[in-house]
Amino acid sequence: MTKGRIEAFSDGVIAIIITIMVLELKVPHGADWHALSAMLPVFLSYVLSYTFMGIYWNNHHHLLQTCEHVSGGVMWANLHLLFWLSLTPFATAWIGENPHAPLPYAIYGVVLLISAIAYVVLQQAIMAAAGPHSKLRQAIGRDWKGRLSPVAYTLAIGLAFVSHWISIALYVTVALVWLIPDRRIERTLSH
Repeated sequence: MTKGRIEAFSDGVIAIIITIMVLELKVPHGADWHALSAMLPVFLSYVLSYTFMGIYWNNHHHLLQTCEHVSGGVMWANLHLLFWLSLTPFATAWIGENPHAPLPYAIYGVVLLISAIAYVVLQQAIMAAAGPHSKLRQAIGRDWKGRLSPVAYTLAIGLAFVSHWISIALYVTVALVWLIPDRRIERTLSH
């Protein structure tokens, strides 16, 4: 299999995930600001999840640019990542419907945490398929962002039962860290 097929399939799955999330945004039952403001938790959870999907889509694209050989391990690791990402609409909708309950925020964090782990598994599979001189291995280096994210998610999961606002702050912080462009892979590929 070529990496083009994995990219196209992954792009399609991520597009479907985003479509499912946007379909959860229902029309308000009224035509005033109060009816619209009642939709705010659903909308904000959508914005956060859309941001995460955009981050994964962007980083997945860069990640596959380093892939020289698509092995069975790479294909399964990619499917593993897409599985966990596909649970995002469920977790997003649950938060939107229960904006003050701690368990939905904790489950949202579990989905983010396992998706982050699955991304690292995909990185490892790509590096294993490329061998010891992998371009990806050179590019990611110490990967402080990749190490920080699971720690923040784990904290947010536990702290959801103390204050869902702390969880939200941690999720937003991780998203902001990843929104800052990461040029490591682009620099490695251009050399």
